[in-house]
Amino acid sequence: MHKVLYNKSVMKVGIYFNKKYLPNCVRLADEIKHKLARCGSGCVAISERCSLDGIDVLMVLGGDGTILNVASECARRGIKIMGINYGHMGFLAEFEQDKLDEATELLCSGAYATEKRSMLEINIEGKQYFALNDLVIHRSVFGSKYSNTINLSATIDGSLVDNYLSDGIIVSTPTGSTAYSLAAGGSVLVPGLEAFILTPLCAHSLHSRPIVYPCNSELVVCGNNQNAAVNISVDGIVIGEFEGGVKARVTKSKHYTEFITSGKINFFDKLLSKLSKWSR
Repeated sequence: MHKVLYNKSVMKVGIYFNKKYLPNCVRLADEIKHKLARCGSGCVAISERCSLDGIDVLMVLGGDGTILNVASECARRGIKIMGINYGHMGFLAEFEQDKLDEATELLCSGAYATEKRSMLEINIEGKQYFALNDLVIHRSVFGSKYSNTINLSATIDGSLVDNYLSDGIIVSTPTGSTAYSLAAGGSVLVPGLEAFILTPLCAHSLHSRPIVYPCNSELVVCGNNQNAAVNISVDGIVIGEFEGGVKARVTKSKHYTEFITSGKINFFDKLLSKLSKWSR
């Protein structure tokens, strides 16, 4: 849900960019700093996620992957994200690159809207991870641990959903439902929906279909192949290769990723525009 803010207080803005898309990133960062300085906002370039402390707003210049790189760290610190799309798809970015001036003016005025996006909290072997998009558990496809399929079981609130003989599964938030899950045949969930989606990857069963379930439920995914390895990734970053009976516990995180928006863009208009671009 959008909430319009009129925050005239001085804020500290960070700039995080993808050098792949922005060979002129230093010059561009300097331009943004000068524009924000005129309205009294401090601005610093952020090169590492550990440098985010003390930032109120992070302007992210790049594609969806660049935003996902910092989303969980921003969420845990209560930092708002303003996305400027310099990538290909740009589903997560509110502004295209030709709207950079408009974006900085919006920050200076304080008359922006915000949108909170639900996140996954994932616990695997005693370690905790957070995902804005998705958790992917996939069969190993390289080396001696190569596997044709893996056997995974999924339970929701203690009830068995299915046993999946497949390439793996995806667990997505509404935000992530337009990413890998959609490509694998999952449904699109509107951002404000209080639900997650479990999408099997190439399941060897005609009855194994995507399952939309309440976000306040607990999902547990267990590997049933003791001799098979699985690769696990969180928001596109591989966290490791795990043997046999790995268990992933997935719940809704108490943290949210909060995006700054203009409050003018309709989700379905954006969805149609981006998916049309994807199909070209």
